[in-house]
Amino acid sequence: AVGALQASCLLLAQKEDFCFTRVGCGSVLNTEGEVEMDASIMSGKDLSTGAVSAVRCIANPIKLARLVMEKTPHCFLTGQGAAEFAANMGIPEIPAEQLVTERSKKRLEKEKREKGAQKPDSRKNLGTVGAVALDSKGNVAYATSTGGITNKMVGRVGDSPCVGSGGYADNNIGAISTTGHGESILKVNLARLTLFHVEQGKTVEEAAEMSLGYMKTKLKGLGGVILVDKAGNWAVKWTSDSMPWATAKDGKLHCGVNQDTNITDLP
Repeated sequence: AVGALQASCLLLAQKEDFCFTRVGCGSVLNTEGEVEMDASIMSGKDLSTGAVSAVRCIANPIKLARLVMEKTPHCFLTGQGAAEFAANMGIPEIPAEQLVTERSKKRLEKEKREKGAQKPDSRKNLGTVGAVALDSKGNVAYATSTGGITNKMVGRVGDSPCVGSGGYADNNIGAISTTGHGESILKVNLARLTLFHVEQGKTVEEAAEMSLGYMKTKLKGLGGVILVDKAGNWAVKWTSDSMPWATAKDGKLHCGVNQDTNITDLP
């Protein structure tokens, strides 16, 4: 059986390769029309973690984040250092233009016309992808990857690579991955806050609603979470207009997109 860490990493790498997401191929663009990507991954077994930020010219930042976790004594590499590490690990550099799509160019043009980047209460363009997993041995893991927000400043880093904000995993509690307005998520440590509520005896649904509600009330920040606790109970919650999601448990797939969409239950 595939372990939790491997499952979360593989799933995100597939999403990064799908050019209709906003990570990897198809990432959003910064003010200079460039792709800069962030990612992080964590094992709940021993709290080992790896993260990268502001990386360019690689197809799968989540794979680089995992290498940081497994091949270095560090937790986080950024910019040029991350690029040099990727080269040393044999990760091929790809042309920058290969990650840029016409859709991402049009989104940048639109944001420039509107003179700004994403606002805290923006109900659209939340483009992070994430995964959480619980395996048969009771190990949990999370992985989160993003291109950030359209028209961001060069070098801007959001919540996704930051453990406790973009995600968290602990076998004694569960695992979570977050999405939304990065600056708001960073300010409330959304991932760890949600799991704190689980530690205090709240259900995963209650915990998600409480933390997202706090972020919205305190900062007007919108976002979403996917989480699973150590017993296998899962929840998907968001305050933005929509958030495509899917879960698999006991051979059944559940998925949805909009708040008012009936959950699809496939055998």
